[in-house]
Amino acid sequence: MSQAVIIGNGDFPRKEYPRLLLRQADVIVCCDGGFRSFMRNRKTVWGDSEKLPDAIVGDMDSLSGRLLHEYADLVKRVPSQDDNDQTKAVRYILDNHPEVDTIHILGATGKRECHTIGNLSLLMEYAGQFGMSGDPKEGEIFTDIVSDYSTAFAIADSCELWVGEGRNVSIFSPDNSLQIRSQGLVWPTDDVRFDNWWKATLNRASSDSITLTFSHRSAALVILD
Repeated sequence: MSQAVIIGNGDFPRKEYPRLLLRQADVIVCCDGGFRSFMRNRKTVWGDSEKLPDAIVGDMDSLSGRLLHEYADLVKRVPSQDDNDQTKAVRYILDNHPEVDTIHILGATGKRECHTIGNLSLLMEYAGQFGMSGDPKEGEIFTDIVSDYSTAFAIADSCELWVGEGRNVSIFSPDNSLQIRSQGLVWPTDDVRFDNWWKATLNRASSDSITLTFSHRSAALVILD
């Protein structure tokens, strides 16, 4: 088992859990803007002012010429604008680290709402395109976005999830034809039509695990806080 962490250009985590994920990571990849956050915070995370990531991935529009020159051996420039830097970092890990079976994405939220919404929605795209989700099948990669406030992951089909009794659970889907029957939630989602983002937010787990049954294979985003 091997874990990778991607660091984006959003809010760098302050709480212990996401920082623990960083310290435990076998592979660390910074989006180009996230590299500056990494450098500012590396001593408080590792107690080591010399720690470096394994790669810096992106179009490099967020880094100065001095940093690009100083850390040229880490830079993996991807100029294409077909993907954002988070997806470029995901693709880099998939292409270069086949041993990785878990990817945690930090710094994907905060600062700019457009980036937050875009990065969270990409989790559903990864589930459909790469088999990366919060409920991976054999040979697939567990993937989530972790912040100081919540953990988010995508699911593509019916599943049972361990969440912890009493935890807040929010479910989003872009598929307004999808029906999700639930067990283990205080307010069942059976009659929810996903035609607006708020429809299944701020639910609560009534048991340690919840079961979500899809009417058909689709995409949904689950956020736990």
